[in-house]
Amino acid sequence: MRRGICLLICLTYVTALERINNQLVNKNVERSIDLTSQLVKISSAITLENTGKDSVRSFLVALEPNAVDISYINVKDSLKDDLKILPAKVDGAKDGVFYNIMLKQPVDAGRSTTVILEVVLTKRLEPYPSSITQKDKQLVRYFGNHYFYSPYVTTKQKTEVLLSSRSVENYTKLKPVAQSDSTITYGPYTNIQPFTVDEMMVHFENNSPFLTVTRLERIIEISHWGNIAIEEHIEIRHTGAQLKGPFSRYDYQRDTGSTHHSIKAYRTILPASAHSIYYRDSNGNISTSTVRPRKEWIELELRPRFPLFGGWKSSYVLGYSVPSYQYLFKKPSGEYVLTMRLIDHVFDDMFVEELETSIILPVGVSSVKIDTPYEVERLPDEVTYKYLDNLGRSVIKLRKTDLVEQHIQDFEITYDWKPQLLLHEPLSCLLEE
Repeated sequence: MRRGICLLICLTYVTALERINNQLVNKNVERSIDLTSQLVKISSAITLENTGKDSVRSFLVALEPNAVDISYINVKDSLKDDLKILPAKVDGAKDGVFYNIMLKQPVDAGRSTTVILEVVLTKRLEPYPSSITQKDKQLVRYFGNHYFYSPYVTTKQKTEVLLSSRSVENYTKLKPVAQSDSTITYGPYTNIQPFTVDEMMVHFENNSPFLTVTRLERIIEISHWGNIAIEEHIEIRHTGAQLKGPFSRYDYQRDTGSTHHSIKAYRTILPASAHSIYYRDSNGNISTSTVRPRKEWIELELRPRFPLFGGWKSSYVLGYSVPSYQYLFKKPSGEYVLTMRLIDHVFDDMFVEELETSIILPVGVSSVKIDTPYEVERLPDEVTYKYLDNLGRSVIKLRKTDLVEQHIQDFEITYDWKPQLLLHEPLSCLLEE
């Protein structure tokens, strides 16, 4: 399996039974918990010290037993290179989620190394109250751990909690603790024993878009005539606090500042070479979208027909084309290689519950091989027929759940194809005449 820009975890790998090396110590941990969006992004800079006599080539990372909504995890070394991550089972540890991290360079006895642990969690911000009126502000609660959860002793640790607003209803106050504007700082704490848990709670205002893509069907159609067509069928839902009471369009238009938690529009990023862009729903074309060409991409502002409040749903189709020469290449061996994104940007801080990507190959391909940046489910292949097709086109279908922006990575499809098959459709026209 090819490693992408970011290493993602495949829970289907065979897990080995690991033992905790008590000679390893977290000498210092600087942790940041970003709660400014609908996602929980935790970044921990860990200085790992080897107090033993033998060099160490791997170490364990642990997440709390309630960390069930892990969408993404990644570990980098001090040079910001990705480290290999393997799910692990730990001898004698019944609770928690463990990963074995393979170091590129061993840590000798008495030496230290610094690594960066990044975790993205979904569905961890709880709207509280769970339902609000049109004019209310949205408050959410976050429950976490004051301490860095680890199988090793932590000598020193400090945590910064970054909020989307300085408006804080309440938060736990395990001293030393301080609030400055929209940041709460916990610690430093010292000499924390392994697997220590002390519940952290922050109740604060968060009016960022709680927008979830419940299903995304991405269709990529390859043509050797110079064009690749992409079409996305997107179902979205506002997963913030439910709207309580009736919706008043009059109040909404009169006092836009009071509808903080509604979603009026959002931004989608398309490739810079995208053209023939269309945006429609079940009622037809939506003319309220705005296209803004940038230097390296195209910014598309999507504005639904109606604002979205908590619990409200919408769906739409977004399509565009790109020139094939930027994504489709011919190898010296004669094989063709398509390199494209398995999923692309839908909106900032996106969360996609389910993705199904279909790749429609040209007529007559053979020896198809696919390489994905992370583990996906390969659905049964299908055959489809396009206009003037006498021969069917193979359709590769891939599925994955719980995706965030870090999953925006390239896949590759390699196949054999004979150029004379370009004449398939013109010959079909002649034969029909």
